[in-house]
Amino acid sequence: MSNHVLQEKIAEVLKLNRIGVLSTLKDNRPYARYMTFHHEGFTLFTATAEDTHKVEDIEANPYVHILLGYEERERGEAFIEVEATAEIAKNPDDKKKAWSEKIAEKYSSPEDENFIVLICRPTVIRYRNDDEWDAAQEIKF
Repeated sequence: MSNHVLQEKIAEVLKLNRIGVLSTLKDNRPYARYMTFHHEGFTLFTATAEDTHKVEDIEANPYVHILLGYEERERGEAFIEVEATAEIAKNPDDKKKAWSEKIAEKYSSPEDENFIVLICRPTVIRYRNDDEWDAAQEIKF
């Protein structure tokens, strides 16, 4: 599969799947939780609260693993695995990228100091689907 076609397939998974699993490490043990992701290109943004374990985990070890896709048959069996480096957004514009009506119910504004956005910059994205299970394709960044 060409790099361009692979990028299009990954972009389609990102477009159709906002809920995924974010995994971090704490004390050398993995922790996974469901998160809602927004994306700009292949960079992922996800909102959380300042006082969560995932923020502590990322401050100690910024490497994360994200799974998106595969949960709904009508959307196909494709999914992506994202290895990324996560950071806490400092730029107010980055915090706005993960802002939503649901988040507005809990926080006063994107500038609320308790509202944290994690920016996950991929180092590798692997694309998989049931038709080509043994032939995972990947893009390195």
